[in-house]
Amino acid sequence: MRTVYPVLRYTDPRSAIEWLRAAFGFTAHAVHEAPDGTVAHAELVFGTGMIMLGPRPAAASAPVRAADDDYVVYVAVDDLDAHHDRARAAGAEIVRPPFDTDYGSRDYAARDLDGNVWSFGTYRI
Repeated sequence: MRTVYPVLRYTDPRSAIEWLRAAFGFTAHAVHEAPDGTVAHAELVFGTGMIMLGPRPAAASAPVRAADDDYVVYVAVDDLDAHHDRARAAGAEIVRPPFDTDYGSRDYAARDLDGNVWSFGTYRI
């Protein structure tokens, strides 16, 4: 069972869901709509992990652009280079190209359409 669920907010959750599917390989587990048809809450899965997402509150200003090393979440992947190529082809801004770490992982980082920075790597516990 999962015990940690990162929650992200997006200006356009429906577009974010489609982009996260195309760029990073997530699949939609559940998408709940508000009465007006907008996405109120969604759950996306990748392997055994899950994120939740929803709309950015109307009172919130535009998202602050995170620093290139200000990751919101780390995702373990099996084939890092193929994952990187998929993300790049889908238009992800690669903020740190694939590199090998001194602890045996191969990593890269990419920014999503709302400016969040994601870290991907082969390191698993």
